[in-house]
Amino acid sequence: MPLQIVRNDITTMEVDVIVNAANTALQKGGGVCGSIFAAAGADKLQAECDRIGGCKVGEAVITGGYELPARYIIHTVGPIWHGGHSGEARLLHNSYINSLKLAFEHKCKSIAFPLISSGIYGYPKDQALQIAIAAISEFLLEHEMMVYLVVFDKKAFVLSEKLFTAIEKFIDDNYVDELQVKYSRNRIQLNEEQYQGIIVGSLLRHDVCESISERSAGLDDLIGHLEETFSEMLLRLIVEKGMEDVQVYHRANIDRRLFSKIRSNKGYKPSKNTAIAFAIALELNLDQTRDLLMKAGYALSRSSKFDVIIEYFIDAGNYNINEINEALFYYDQTLLGA
Repeated sequence: MPLQIVRNDITTMEVDVIVNAANTALQKGGGVCGSIFAAAGADKLQAECDRIGGCKVGEAVITGGYELPARYIIHTVGPIWHGGHSGEARLLHNSYINSLKLAFEHKCKSIAFPLISSGIYGYPKDQALQIAIAAISEFLLEHEMMVYLVVFDKKAFVLSEKLFTAIEKFIDDNYVDELQVKYSRNRIQLNEEQYQGIIVGSLLRHDVCESISERSAGLDDLIGHLEETFSEMLLRLIVEKGMEDVQVYHRANIDRRLFSKIRSNKGYKPSKNTAIAFAIALELNLDQTRDLLMKAGYALSRSSKFDVIIEYFIDAGNYNINEINEALFYYDQTLLGA
């Protein structure tokens, strides 16, 4: 199952388990930790944490969820930032992996994480985000689980400066403002109204009154010679790329059940985001991506910021769907897959 980045209050997430960014003593703290204790019922949760006794940095323990929508709370201790030379990256990676393993052992199908160590522990948010996504992606390659990375507000979400600068420049160079597109369309409409008489006269000069039977025969011929569908093209490309189904839907950030629907129904019409997610998973170039989108009835447009961002990543040869989703989330666009 996929990874989704969402803007929400983690204590309201309706999942099997939420993750608490805990301290080693498992005591109620501030920030996310304090909010989770308060929402769960601090006295009962603290009593269970006291029985456990503590948790080392990078490790994880589990308690009940009490008054939360989640059945469980996994408490993991992220590292305090000391400049990046004290094994912080390894420990933060372990926090995510050990939490995911513990959730899997308890047969959890869905889990929600905060951005661990990025608050009072001082871990740079862009680096903390990269480690979170890398660890979660590593786990999802071998396991089925719905994973949410919960960001409380946009201030807590930071793209790397290099990526932000590159995308901003690409958008500035290629994005056509929607108002400009509407203005152009209005101009075209005026021209059509001006020359309506000419167009009508031209139509009358052609034989447009063919019989219904002739038109029906032509339509039947067209329907009898349809090109391959989106599903057929997708499955063909998977074979041509020498890839396995599971590899493709994982890389597309797509649920296995959705992929099964697409595979079993040659006329399946996906959403545009799903179609693009498969193009990313298959590492298609821009022309191939446009062809695949066309099979589902879509196109890429320079008047859509979403489309321009997608084009940037494909043009750059960057097919990391999680990094693409980071950028889409930052720019308030719909994410790929999931």
